[in-house]
Amino acid sequence: MSAPVAPFLAADLAPARQLLQGVGRSWGWRRAAAVLLPATAGALLLVVLSQHWPAARLVWMSLAALSLLFAAWRLWPLRRISPTTVAPLLDRQFPELEDSAGLLLKSTESLNLLEALQQNRVAQRLEALRAAGNLLLPVAFRRALLLTAGLLAAAAVVWWLPAPALPQNKSGEVTVRFPNKPPVVAGQKPVSIVGTRLWVTPPAYTRQAAFAPAQASFQCPQGARVRWQVRVSGPGPAAPEVELGRRRIRMQPVAGQANLFFAEQTLATSALYRLRFAGTVSDDYAIDVRADQAPVVRIQTPRPYTLVEFGMRPDLPVRATVRDDYGLSRAELVITVAQGEGEAVKFREVRRDLSAALGGQPAQTSLSSQLNLPQLGLTYGDELYFYITARDNAGHSSRTDSYLVQWQDTAVADSPTDMGMGIKVAPAYFRSQRQIIIDTEKLIAEKPRLDAATVATRANNLGFDQQSLRLRYGKFMGEEVGGSMGPSAPRSPIAEDEEEKEGDHDEHAGESAEEHHDHATAPASSAKASPTAATDELMEAYVHKHDDSETADFLEPVVKAKLRIVLDQMWAAELRLRTGQLAAALPYEYKALRLLKEVQQQTRAYVKKAGFVLQPLPEATLRLTGDLAGAAVPQRQQNVPTPAAQPAVRAALRWLATTPALAKTNPADVRVLEQAGPALAGAALQRPGVYLPALRALRELVADVRAGRPACTACRAPVERALTDLLAAAPAAPLAPPAPNRLARRYFQELTR
Repeated sequence: MSAPVAPFLAADLAPARQLLQGVGRSWGWRRAAAVLLPATAGALLLVVLSQHWPAARLVWMSLAALSLLFAAWRLWPLRRISPTTVAPLLDRQFPELEDSAGLLLKSTESLNLLEALQQNRVAQRLEALRAAGNLLLPVAFRRALLLTAGLLAAAAVVWWLPAPALPQNKSGEVTVRFPNKPPVVAGQKPVSIVGTRLWVTPPAYTRQAAFAPAQASFQCPQGARVRWQVRVSGPGPAAPEVELGRRRIRMQPVAGQANLFFAEQTLATSALYRLRFAGTVSDDYAIDVRADQAPVVRIQTPRPYTLVEFGMRPDLPVRATVRDDYGLSRAELVITVAQGEGEAVKFREVRRDLSAALGGQPAQTSLSSQLNLPQLGLTYGDELYFYITARDNAGHSSRTDSYLVQWQDTAVADSPTDMGMGIKVAPAYFRSQRQIIIDTEKLIAEKPRLDAATVATRANNLGFDQQSLRLRYGKFMGEEVGGSMGPSAPRSPIAEDEEEKEGDHDEHAGESAEEHHDHATAPASSAKASPTAATDELMEAYVHKHDDSETADFLEPVVKAKLRIVLDQMWAAELRLRTGQLAAALPYEYKALRLLKEVQQQTRAYVKKAGFVLQPLPEATLRLTGDLAGAAVPQRQQNVPTPAAQPAVRAALRWLATTPALAKTNPADVRVLEQAGPALAGAALQRPGVYLPALRALRELVADVRAGRPACTACRAPVERALTDLLAAAPAAPLAPPAPNRLARRYFQELTR
């Protein structure tokens, strides 16, 4: 225990501790003010922006949320302010406290003499600092004040800016322009259309609410029902009409409301329309009908071809994304399982409903499923095909390409005679004589680095591959069961005399082949002779015996002799490979390969392709004679009249070019301009933003020409430009070469001298 402190050191430290707490509270409030001032100014700016641009209210709300999160992040550490956290800050701010401000928080009884002396000294210095009027923990307000001033200035600028004009069309009122005035009838007040409203009801599958377009030209989904409602200034000679394309739809009066007419039409394709009433016709306006698109399905995983190898989990995830313009109603995974081999293959179809992810009929979503191969009934060697189909609310469907998943077949069928030998069977495509040679040379090169057991095992495997190849070629010789190593194997002269050279070995092989083919059948004893022996002997040359390896095929004798030598060479190579004599087996392997290539060349057959056979040219009589009679390429000529290209458009352009601007027009010429109207209307239907003003100008020109007054000067230029764009590009014509100048003519004259 520490010794009691002297009575003169037990000073009153309560004022110093209260000062420490007050410094912490003051510093925390000033830190909070430095954060809240810019945040308040930013909130004011966002409020002003949302009032001026309500269409971007979602953006302003997102910015406000981000600002709120940032302010909360800056204010959150202030909740931990206490005298314990303020003391280290004072130590860093004032070196005269000698890093001892924390002693003020401890009781004097728990301190030793030196700590008590230092505690009194720190309390006195802290009081002196406060008496000097110093701000113990200052906060930098300069950056916060500059940011606050900037945000307030921006809010003031936005407040004084005029608000942009927003389309307010809650009632569906649209502006329709009538270029011509209604005709004046004596004693009657002219009537006209004074108000037009549009109301579009999309089809139910789009799940869109009915809306009122803000302009006379608008877009709508395919199958939408459009309602035109017009208000006229007074009763006219006939009801208003909607000219939709080439049809005229007469409006019906609204029951109970005078001078109010309506017409409804379901639109399937884009069209142009205009209103007609009491001799006045409006401008043309376009309705862009958007056709419903089929769903778009894309498979993310797996790949188009997936091989499930040995050791991999037979469980594949299927993930796909589906997108549609209005909404999806159904999705399905179609799996086709293929089991078996050859003609015994069986197919089975499995369908999985993936519509659980389309509960709210979203326009875009992700689909997922699992392909568990054992649960689907697959085993090694089987495969499956799958694709995904999707259907939207309108009934349109689409599907992906078929994807293939194959489970690798790891089963190996060993022959009964080699089941107990433990030999690893190589795939069939490795069992070729050339590959055996390559593997043998590779093993010879690696032999110094391998142990004896590994070399013997690999050599034995090569011997087994050589045996499989020998048995396969033995089938061409009519052998029902291939020979094996032992006394029952056919006698091979090569096996008996392996020490001889390659040339002598070829000789013996040839002699052996001749002996096989020229041997004489031993005469049967009279006791065992058949009653038809004489007849059988006569028919022996013409009968094909399947139980005799010499006559079990229809090969030529020369080819059969070479194949016999090939089998002997393979037998000798197999013997040496199984006994580990790699270098000694190579000559026999090479000779077997060379003889096999010769047999392949001898057994090839040429089949002439059927087709058109040209007559032989009489070269002997026509060559180098210079006679070109009948050598011309046959030509077929036919006079076809050139059709007039766009006569209506060209006639209208010709009229615009020849008719003066301020001259009176002939009403008979109105037909020339009207015939160009359908071509311009079709172009305006495809590109209304480009050709629709020109179509309106053409309507005004037609009205002026029909009335016999001078044509509208401002309407001529847009109509002429639009009609010129509609003309097809002229074919490129060959240009005449320029006439040679005097120097060129003199040069050619000198050349011909």
